[in-house]
Amino acid sequence: MFKLGRSQGMAIAVILVVALGLGAAILSTDANKTDGSKGDTQDVDAGKPPKGPHGGRLFTASDYGLELTIFEKGIEPQFRIYTYRNDKPTDPGQTKATVTLERLGRKPQTFNFTKEGDYLKGDAIVEEPHSFKASIAAESDGKSYAFSFEQVEARVTMTDAQMKSNGVQIAKAGPARIKAALQLTGEIRLDEDHTVHIVPRLSGVVEKVSANAGDHVRKGQVLAVMSSQTLADQRSEFLAAKKRMGLARITHEREKKLWEARISAEQDYLQAQQALQEAEIIEQSARQKLVSLGAAVLASGNLTRYEIRSPIDGVVTEKNIAAGTVLKDDANIFTVADLSTVWVEMTVYAKDLDAIKTGQSATVKAAAFDAEATGTISYVGSVVGDQTRTAKARLVLPNPKGAWRPGLPVNVSVAAEEVEVPVAIAVDAVQSLHDWIVVFGRYGDKFEARLVTLGRRDEKTIEVLSGLNPGESYAASNSYLIKADIGKAGASHDQ
Repeated sequence: MFKLGRSQGMAIAVILVVALGLGAAILSTDANKTDGSKGDTQDVDAGKPPKGPHGGRLFTASDYGLELTIFEKGIEPQFRIYTYRNDKPTDPGQTKATVTLERLGRKPQTFNFTKEGDYLKGDAIVEEPHSFKASIAAESDGKSYAFSFEQVEARVTMTDAQMKSNGVQIAKAGPARIKAALQLTGEIRLDEDHTVHIVPRLSGVVEKVSANAGDHVRKGQVLAVMSSQTLADQRSEFLAAKKRMGLARITHEREKKLWEARISAEQDYLQAQQALQEAEIIEQSARQKLVSLGAAVLASGNLTRYEIRSPIDGVVTEKNIAAGTVLKDDANIFTVADLSTVWVEMTVYAKDLDAIKTGQSATVKAAAFDAEATGTISYVGSVVGDQTRTAKARLVLPNPKGAWRPGLPVNVSVAAEEVEVPVAIAVDAVQSLHDWIVVFGRYGDKFEARLVTLGRRDEKTIEVLSGLNPGESYAASNSYLIKADIGKAGASHDQ
């Protein structure tokens, strides 16, 4: 046996210490790699995995590598898996993989994968938001691998005390009765029952125009004056007929007196009576021609003067006349409308026609400014267009202040029958986040966005077609504060 000196013993001790340190370092390095054969799990709590060549999360175990990404360029979000050996791409078909997602308030969802090109593609859409715990199970070359990670999106933590101070109230999604309203688009139109399109009814030359578009006019007010030779001819005809009738009346009275005095024969009296009746008929016919034109029967020395007057009280909405213009008898020179009532013309799709009936009340809201009024449906078209597959409906709307101007686009809400829906929430719960329509579900002390598809609604309640389960808790009031907190947190996709 060799006897060691003091200096030799100290050297051996130093060597042992160094060896133990190196051994611990090696063990520590190996611990950061998952031993796939043992199925150990890599968790994000131990450090976020590095990015892979395709921008996804890269997990490694020994010489095996797996990259998981969510691909959503031009398509619905889908999982894609790329595989590696010794940092080099391998055939993905040699790997069998599943991904299981655990979301707040939801049952676990498992994705299976099939080979497509140089990657494995998931068999379902990765629903938004991408906020979940994920477990990856993979088998390759007879070995099993397990990885895991967690990512958060559109989620905030809020205690009960914070909710109370912010006025956030919780409710549960569930069945409700909704007095559904059919939402239609429409346009304000002139009330054609109180609108007059004025034509001269005679050809002639315009001498004067005294009304302009936008003017309020009274019934009988002169809008324009024109000179018409046709009118002069008709007035001359009337004056001649009137004069002949006067002469016939004088002759008739004379013959009547002579016949009564037994001076002339009865036949002369009867002939005079017939002549008077014929003259009266001719005069009446000439008079009616002038009356039908709206022209004064007798003009003060100017037989060609024709005054065009407004037939109703209203507003001049259209003017197509100017001094010196030569007009035809059917020219549309003025449109005068009584705007105390207007029409709302709506487009109704064929599937909604059964819900629209005459006499129904409807609420009209202006699309361009803050105005609202109530009217009654007066007409529902019975013909559906071949091209549009829509019909027209009309609503009469009181317009005492003239705020509803023809041509204005409007939104119309038509009250329908009350219906029972299986899942409904408060209208105030709905928010827009990014380009989503969301409700904030409550899970423990957390709120997380839930994308929803909405259906029928009334003033307080709205139907949920998908995205929220019956009995699920959600923020029913002041939900905009949760949206603001999520915006501050900058929660976003994490792939």
